[in-house]
Amino acid sequence: MGNTLKLQLADAVKAAMRAKDAARLGTLRFLQAAVKQKEIDERRDLSDAEVVSIIEKQIKQRRESILAFEKAGRTETAAQETAELVVLQEFLPQAAPAEEVEAIISAAIAEVSGQGVTGAPAMGKIMAIVKAALAGRADMSAVSAQVKARLM
Repeated sequence: MGNTLKLQLADAVKAAMRAKDAARLGTLRFLQAAVKQKEIDERRDLSDAEVVSIIEKQIKQRRESILAFEKAGRTETAAQETAELVVLQEFLPQAAPAEEVEAIISAAIAEVSGQGVTGAPAMGKIMAIVKAALAGRADMSAVSAQVKARLM
């Protein structure tokens, strides 16, 4: 077994403890707890892909929180959420370049339109293909907006 995401996470927690970096440690422990909870719920070890999906979910929550805090004028809390977001992003795979994202979207649109599917069902099928290809490597809300724009 190679250096899995869970091992990297455990090492990062130990490093944050040694460095006495309380903010980083809190974020890492929260992530570790979410992974452990999912493993307990499903009674099995999670794959790296499943851990990435947990990280993506937490990143999405942080982005939504940041927007809400900024709207409410709570800049200090928004800054804290931003710091947590940066820590979480360290564990995602390298982001896909824009050209690759465009190519994957185009291929998915071609594949789905080749099946004769149009409208809202096409959007769902395209996003399923794109999400599988770009898991953890692109902001899915931005990709969704791109797909929607291309389908209009």
